[in-house]
Amino acid sequence: MAQSVTTLPAGRDPEPELAAAQAAFPMRMPAGWAHRAMPGDPLWRQAMPDGRERDAVPGFSADPLAEAAATVGPGLIRKHPDRILLLVTDRCAVNCRFCFRRHGVVAPPRSWEPALDYIAGEPGLREVILSGGDPLMLSDGALARLAGRLGAIPHLRRLRIHTRMPVVVPERVTDALTDWLERGPLQPVLVIHVNHVAELDRPARAALERLARRGITLLHQGVLLGGVNDDAATLRVLLEELLRLGVLPYYLHLLDPVAGAAHFQVPEARAKAILTELRASLPGYGVPRLVRELPGRGKVPLSG
Repeated sequence: MAQSVTTLPAGRDPEPELAAAQAAFPMRMPAGWAHRAMPGDPLWRQAMPDGRERDAVPGFSADPLAEAAATVGPGLIRKHPDRILLLVTDRCAVNCRFCFRRHGVVAPPRSWEPALDYIAGEPGLREVILSGGDPLMLSDGALARLAGRLGAIPHLRRLRIHTRMPVVVPERVTDALTDWLERGPLQPVLVIHVNHVAELDRPARAALERLARRGITLLHQGVLLGGVNDDAATLRVLLEELLRLGVLPYYLHLLDPVAGAAHFQVPEARAKAILTELRASLPGYGVPRLVRELPGRGKVPLSG
């Protein structure tokens, strides 16, 4: 796996006055991302500490989606009767500054057994969603073993994995990964998080194409971020490229109101206007659903 870095080449480190933001939520990114990130560009804005992260903003909290209240077991978050989310790690290759789990309110389990026992005892469940952190920070051996245990539960049908790794660490997409995804007992669905076409360098494009060629369902989700992708032209380029690579649109999220990320917020009216512009310039199957996630309710679609 690519080396992660917490400092940049000389002349591109965050300003010293941002040390408090860095201490509260450390900067972390893959070396390849760090090499390409330049001050003010989309990669930089998503990963670099910002002094505004220390501002207390009304309505922004450490657990904006009330995940602690939805926790039903170690690392298990349940908001729907037919699917459940399992946090398998608290590590990511890149610490996104807008991450709604940046405060670590819910921790991954130390053992899979309690989670597997709970899932096995809930016959209404059809899908397990692996999240974190980034599930693909785990080894293929560990993930294949977990997938095998889940596949032995007769009422499960699908295994969904939310990840940034094919984009931020493309070399993570190996034959071992595609093999266990393709041959596992559950239907695999990969939801790829990418916010700007600048993230899709040549290796990232090749990784996504490799997954698509193996017939793995690839969906895209992104977050609408002020100063990164809050205009229709930018998003249209990204969505067109993802379609070309075999990644279908899924969700475009409004920012979750997590403490430290208020400077990324895009007003809802602006978000709806952007979606209207996208509908006018993309085929219907190329337009994501604009959603806001609400505590206790999950994702609520917003019409444009």
